[in-house]
Amino acid sequence: MNDKSLTKDLAGEVIYNPTFWQTKERIDNLVAKYLSSEQLRDRLEDLPRQFQDPQPRKWQPIDWHKINPEQIIDIDLDIFLSIIKGAIDTEAPIHDYTQTSRQYLEPIHSLMARFVGGVVKDGKVIEIGLWEREERQHTPALIKVYRQLTKEKINPKLRTVRSYRAVKDPYRDLYGHGLHRIITEYGAVCLYLWLMARTTGTIQQVLAELLQDEINHMTKFWGVGLWLYPNANSQLIGHIFSQIASLLQPADKNSNLVATFHRLMSVLDWQSWSSLCKIETIYTFVWILQRMSQWSSSLTPEYLQPFCASPQFFDEEAAIALTSN
Repeated sequence: MNDKSLTKDLAGEVIYNPTFWQTKERIDNLVAKYLSSEQLRDRLEDLPRQFQDPQPRKWQPIDWHKINPEQIIDIDLDIFLSIIKGAIDTEAPIHDYTQTSRQYLEPIHSLMARFVGGVVKDGKVIEIGLWEREERQHTPALIKVYRQLTKEKINPKLRTVRSYRAVKDPYRDLYGHGLHRIITEYGAVCLYLWLMARTTGTIQQVLAELLQDEINHMTKFWGVGLWLYPNANSQLIGHIFSQIASLLQPADKNSNLVATFHRLMSVLDWQSWSSLCKIETIYTFVWILQRMSQWSSSLTPEYLQPFCASPQFFDEEAAIALTSN
């Protein structure tokens, strides 16, 4: 069957020259499908099982040979390829990401440290963390998409990841790092969901697998973050909103968080996107933030305790004082 004959897919009705409102409906359908309160709750409440017996989520079988440019909905192929290439370069240093996060987490939450970065003994990783096991599938998948669309081989650019730096005390260090981590995962969720609205067929199927992984990780990081820092909800939402607003203006060089977000969008060749694609993406960011904000407001310390608790000593007064400043 020719891809142009498809009428329904994971995002709803397929329209090959969509207006903003038609793509918006597809985005809304995807948000309802993958980011419902029930889905978010399920991903968070899964944490104790993953702490005890970490098992990666299984992907659905993918017929890679069916990928073709007709599955891209009204985006110039060169622009789409630049986005995929940027995503490859962003996803590739996953091992460095996980080991940095593990170092920030180990003094505070050993279970979460193992979840993200595994177990390290004498400087060697003897067990890979579940976060890395799931995320390390992303770069090869994106490379396959790129290769099928271009018939060319591509290698990720080697990027230097900001290494672990103990600056203040473990709680403050983790707080700053955790904001970066959640915002990065949130950005990946928004990007892959928007790309799903602009694709169909096998490409959309691949993106759906990436999206589900990113939602899973964002949700777990978000929940543990609010358990560790109970008063941080409004600050987290405010930080993310500042990232969205920053897309409409030059990067604020005085803000590391905003600069990080701008670098991410620059890698994705944001400046070359059409105005319509930019508007759709900003809408996606705002709508997903609203959904996450509604869900986040329900995450009371009493609710989070059974799923996020660490056996380590936790200085609650210090964390409350930190997030109240």
